[in-house]
Amino acid sequence: MAETIKERLARNELVRLMGVGRIVHHNIIQIVGIQDGFHGIWFDLEHVGFSIENLEIAALAARSQGLDNFVRMAPTDYALVTRCFEAGSGGVMAAQIHSAEQAEEFVRWSKFHPRGSRGLNTGGWDAQFATIPPGEFCEKANRETFVAIQIETLGAVDQCDQIAAIDGVDVLFVGPSDLSQSLGVTGDFWNEKCLEALDRVSAACRNHGKHWGAVCVSPDHAAMMRDKGCSLISPTSDVKLINAGVQAVKQEYSVLFEA
Repeated sequence: MAETIKERLARNELVRLMGVGRIVHHNIIQIVGIQDGFHGIWFDLEHVGFSIENLEIAALAARSQGLDNFVRMAPTDYALVTRCFEAGSGGVMAAQIHSAEQAEEFVRWSKFHPRGSRGLNTGGWDAQFATIPPGEFCEKANRETFVAIQIETLGAVDQCDQIAAIDGVDVLFVGPSDLSQSLGVTGDFWNEKCLEALDRVSAACRNHGKHWGAVCVSPDHAAMMRDKGCSLISPTSDVKLINAGVQAVKQEYSVLFEA
């Protein structure tokens, strides 16, 4: 069995992720896994509407290469949370959270009784297609499933300490683009307002023994967040990966691309 994101974080490892959304294809995921270096994939169901069957295949491809995975989604659909788990996702992440109350609701959607209100169905991958007894399955799922809450709104920043205190929240995950937009400094990731927000998230996680993660926009940005205690970092995505590959080919074969 591949190591999970939760297991790596419990050992205080740096966890490296790649985002996948626009180009959800099993071969891209396998190529990333074969190249080694990444520990997991996060699938973007907030901005892209791929199907549950797409997710099942993508999660299977990730597992084949020892990559854990979780799904980002809008916190608006209770049923989607459980469908992602049943499709083979190891975790879920809520985007556009505005309060600790909203984060608590998302956690309850993700957990079975007594912690939450997730509907019990053992027919999916997470219960090994009805081969794990219900009681054992619920205990295992509550213990092992991964829940992240994005910090990218003013409300989430203001209540990040309360969000970090919630039982069942494993990670606070900073979305730098929307965070900068919420702070009125869109795209200025080094603005003092953005840095102060990162410090608040870092302090909240230290206070409650939680981890925090983020998308990074450059090597310097990644190093800065590492210095602030970030342990779950996403340095690229499917689209960025392809753009970087095209640029690298043009540079390597510049003699062929001269105007």
